[in-house]
Amino acid sequence: MSELNWKIGFEIELIAPKGFSRQDLAKIISQQHQGSVRRIFHPQSEPSHVPGTPLFHNLTLGFEVIDQQGNLIARCVDDLTLQDDLDRTQAPQAGWYRIVSDDMRLLHLIMCNADAAASLDEVLQPIASLFATNLEIGEGGMIRVADYIGNPIAIAAPLPGERERPCELITPPIDTNHYQRLESLLASARSLGFTIPLEGATHLHFDATPLCSTRVFANLVNLLWTHGENIKRLVGTNPKCRRLGKWDEDLLMLVNEPDFCELSWSEAREYLLKLQLTKYCDFNLKNFIHQITEKHTFEVRIFPAWIDSQPVIEAAALIEAILRYAIVAPKILPSSPLAWELESVQKFLTEIPLPADFRQIWLSHAASVGRG
Repeated sequence: MSELNWKIGFEIELIAPKGFSRQDLAKIISQQHQGSVRRIFHPQSEPSHVPGTPLFHNLTLGFEVIDQQGNLIARCVDDLTLQDDLDRTQAPQAGWYRIVSDDMRLLHLIMCNADAAASLDEVLQPIASLFATNLEIGEGGMIRVADYIGNPIAIAAPLPGERERPCELITPPIDTNHYQRLESLLASARSLGFTIPLEGATHLHFDATPLCSTRVFANLVNLLWTHGENIKRLVGTNPKCRRLGKWDEDLLMLVNEPDFCELSWSEAREYLLKLQLTKYCDFNLKNFIHQITEKHTFEVRIFPAWIDSQPVIEAAALIEAILRYAIVAPKILPSSPLAWELESVQKFLTEIPLPADFRQIWLSHAASVGRG
């Protein structure tokens, strides 16, 4: 199988068998690499049903696996979109909790000042001290912090039933031996009986450095606007996946304005930032437009979850070829999204610079979809 030639981070959503957790996966990965496990906070957001508060922000418990040199091997974290496999009637597991706030800035403050290894009844004490108040103990084991006039800061509460079972397995950016390094992690998951969640997905983060050009960016937007729905059908996007969707047409209009490609990337970013793009879409451009230091990536969110490495690598090869096509093409014109036609999909797969073995795999997938 041909090698990938891009720095890529992998995020694969899994579910632990009953009685196990993402911590168990972190432990076995650590043992196989003679590393260590560190408990961490993992920030997430979820829709709120409280009027005037559209989102609740969470810190959930995750686990980093570190090698003997201090390098990250993997993270095993929660993903709040994984719900249908869980039995909510189960009692919370001892020692597992989450921290909730209506302000992400407060959660960042907590991440900087609280210890994820602390117990539920102790974890918010540093935050209470910062605000010169006391912890308030509520029903069901909840611990609340408010400021001196009663404005809420955060609540720590026992984790709902079986929420320790979801596991998003996250790798650091990998630039060589992608298959071997990913397979060593997924083999550990399979050995413990981890499976694919009903809403599961695989997210791929491609280093965005080669994409920071207005011409390349416009080409990429036009390519994916035209072929995006066919690509989703080709790869078998999970219909139960949450937080997917197309870009707003404002993006397409902006990148196809006559003078857009004459702008520097820095100038173009100023216009793109005004669009307030969301990360919750098929192809996430937000990370590198906003220049997020630790995640300067182009994220592809359309793939189903896999617990074997081969289809993950095949998916990465497909997107790498699309990115390289956007880089080398002089100018790709906008077009309306194409309906599925096997011949047009096959033509697209022969135009992008896919290695021969990967091209044959995807042409075979396309033929299977066409027969379906």
